[in-house]
Amino acid sequence: MTDPVKATCHCGAVELSVRLSDSFNTARRCDCSFCRRRGAIAVSAPLDGIEVVKGADNLTLYTWGTGTAKHYFCKTCGIYTHHQRRSDPTQYGVNVGCIEGVNPRDLGDVPWTDGVNHPSDR
Repeated sequence: MTDPVKATCHCGAVELSVRLSDSFNTARRCDCSFCRRRGAIAVSAPLDGIEVVKGADNLTLYTWGTGTAKHYFCKTCGIYTHHQRRSDPTQYGVNVGCIEGVNPRDLGDVPWTDGVNHPSDR
């Protein structure tokens, strides 16, 4: 695991300390009905790799379908910060755009995950 990085929502009400699983090598997008609308690039962190430093009471949760994926957003600015993955519930996906000092454009072409044809939807 890498050194912790700081991740914040847009308004700064929520701050996370994140230990990424494999730096930005896990960066990916998903085309499920929710993620393709959200459009964020996510990187992986283990469940014990995220600490809410500030604003836990300002996070809101969104789930649907199987309820496995748990998407967290700032109640104030609406920014998606992280989610517990449906593809691997032992991991979080962290919004790259929330990580301090990182511009998602600098990651270049990011692979897509096929969330439309997810095995748990069959």
